[in-house]
Amino acid sequence: MVKHTILIAGLGLIGGSLAKGMTESNQNHVIGYDVNLESLEYAYTNRIIHESAKNFHNAAELADFIILAAPISETIELMKKLNDIPLKENVIVSDTASVKCSIIETAGRLTNKNITFIGGHPMAGSHKKGVQAAKAHLFENAIYVLTPSVNSTPDKVDALKDILRHAKSKFIILNPDEHDEMTGVVSHFPHLIASSLVQQARKWGETHSYLPNLAAGGFRDITRIASSNPKMWQDIFSHNRGKMSQLLGEWINEMHFLKELVDKNDKEDIISYLDTAKTYRDGLGTEEKGVIPAFYDIYVDIRDQAGALASVTQILANENISINNIQILEIREGITGALRLSLSSKEAQRKSLSILQNKGYEIMIQR
Repeated sequence: MVKHTILIAGLGLIGGSLAKGMTESNQNHVIGYDVNLESLEYAYTNRIIHESAKNFHNAAELADFIILAAPISETIELMKKLNDIPLKENVIVSDTASVKCSIIETAGRLTNKNITFIGGHPMAGSHKKGVQAAKAHLFENAIYVLTPSVNSTPDKVDALKDILRHAKSKFIILNPDEHDEMTGVVSHFPHLIASSLVQQARKWGETHSYLPNLAAGGFRDITRIASSNPKMWQDIFSHNRGKMSQLLGEWINEMHFLKELVDKNDKEDIISYLDTAKTYRDGLGTEEKGVIPAFYDIYVDIRDQAGALASVTQILANENISINNIQILEIREGITGALRLSLSSKEAQRKSLSILQNKGYEIMIQR
């Protein structure tokens, strides 16, 4: 059996998770490279990779496939290094960066004839980071964008998909510009907005010292992504700055329009504005239109006491109902809180509603 030698350069959450899936196949020999020697050692000790490499040049010479799973600027530097390395014939090189124009532009300047470059972006992640959080199933059912360069062919794209098959992702082909535009709208730009909301709250906190104590579930949810790695996101914003500037301009215009609605205080206009947004947002989770899963939610009132959460989940587990996601929306000492349970189908939603109501719980479903 011919083995594929695969080099994963960058053993964080993404690179580590890809490596973990690839090592499950006896057709693959996975070499890991990372400038962080602790990450490298952890990956090797925990069998996330078959072999560790401290020298990128030497490891690249052995590879049939190379996945660059580093931040964008570092990925570009690694691509430049690859250009001067005597690689095997027809090596397929890909990346995992969330901005594709900069990557594909760099690929277009490569002169190493042995490189076939195919851009990649697995659109999945976790609140955890680092190779310690790597999971082979991290990308299961997630969208995995591929952006082939001018020298790639359909058979090369298929070869890359085959190597990545253990990710169990949904592959789509996009050109770099449309990828960056769409991820800019739904991923990159929201980070800017979340940070701006936090900055506004911080400034008002200088006037109202008690304000942080009032930052309840809604504020925490909408600003959660502002806690992400600032250096990583600066790198993303820099490489997608044209799209970010355009979106900021559109957002400023939208805020001017919204301010006029608020100043005018026209009840019907404001309801219409909010309803349009609600309808579109609710539609993102139906029929798997996008990366927001099609879940069916129920809301359960539970008391703030030991075992309350376990009781609800055990009742559903006894009926073989699988819960996709759990979120506690509000818990205050001594009163009820709202528990949101996300289920995979309408049938599971209706069944859970009936079961929990029969157990005396107050339930609401979002229609």
